[in-house]
Amino acid sequence: MLFSEVIGHQDIKDRLISNVKSERISHAQLFIGNEGTGNLPIALAYAQFVLCTNKQESDSCGECPACKKVAKMMHPDMHFVYPVVNSPEFKKAVSTDYIPKWRQAIEQNAYINLNDWLEHIEAGNKQGMIYAHESSEIIKKLNLKSYESEYKVMLIWLPERMNQECANKLLKMIEEPPSKTLFLLATEAEEQIITTIRSRCQSINVPAINDADMVTRLESLEESADKNIENIAHISQGNYRRALQLLNTDEKNSFNHEKFKEMMRVCYSLKYADIFSWVEEIARIGRENQKAFLLYALNQVRENFMYNMQNPDIVYMDEEELDFSTRFSRFINERNLIPMTEELEHSHVDISMNGNASIVFTDMVLKIVKLLRR
Repeated sequence: MLFSEVIGHQDIKDRLISNVKSERISHAQLFIGNEGTGNLPIALAYAQFVLCTNKQESDSCGECPACKKVAKMMHPDMHFVYPVVNSPEFKKAVSTDYIPKWRQAIEQNAYINLNDWLEHIEAGNKQGMIYAHESSEIIKKLNLKSYESEYKVMLIWLPERMNQECANKLLKMIEEPPSKTLFLLATEAEEQIITTIRSRCQSINVPAINDADMVTRLESLEESADKNIENIAHISQGNYRRALQLLNTDEKNSFNHEKFKEMMRVCYSLKYADIFSWVEEIARIGRENQKAFLLYALNQVRENFMYNMQNPDIVYMDEEELDFSTRFSRFINERNLIPMTEELEHSHVDISMNGNASIVFTDMVLKIVKLLRR
């Protein structure tokens, strides 16, 4: 991936390029950024620049054999680690088992999140993990001599999903790395990475993409014709993945919006048959989809409160969401905002810890019933 293909963040690109040119490459670097901000694309572009044999003033050349191999994610000195799931086909799954799907997913959109990836590999209800046995693969690959380049690069996407045993073994490798080994870690939850790994990495904070850069990228897409690009950039809040969803009326977002409307309607109507029917349906959609729904619901509660407080400049909703909020927002106020947010957050934690979905969602909606009447 070229730096020019990464949206915005010119200051970060300049700093990384300068470090390579001055030979001040830290052996372990942690790219910290929320979903859709570009921490993974920046790490990919940085890896390509390091391995490029004909570096230009401000980017990789994109034409040398090394660049072409990195672009296809087939360079022998570049390795990838990312969450995977065990299956009948891969009983002790490691990242290389899924490398064809990984290449395909990143080629389609390097701004993916975990849920996108798990759906791409058809993980079902399983939660992606970087298992303990992945550490043996990491150690084996990095102890080999480099094939073609000066550096060996290990890019780890979502290191917060590491099994504890794997994290501990990786720590030893980061503490005493083989010569000319570069660790690039791209995280969306820095606080979930063990402290000892974080402390040994140079941190690079990747902020939200600014509106101007987002507009420029969106305008270059064919599907942007006749769309309000400025509004989409505003609503996306610096998240390119979210911007693409808004641009293409993403099915997942529409599903979450419908389920949110249904949840609030059945809670307000207090028809228990409808409540339990809603719970049964949401309990069947899979754990990662349930977590995505709860995060969406949290965001919508916040947006409806802002809308109710008549602060349009800090409201980030599309037209369909705004249409519902014109009628619903009055039910989200200063008396129930915090407790409702806490209920959704607790439910997200419970689902993340493999709690029984039917029990978790039943408890949640019955509490929301009371909160809507405050």
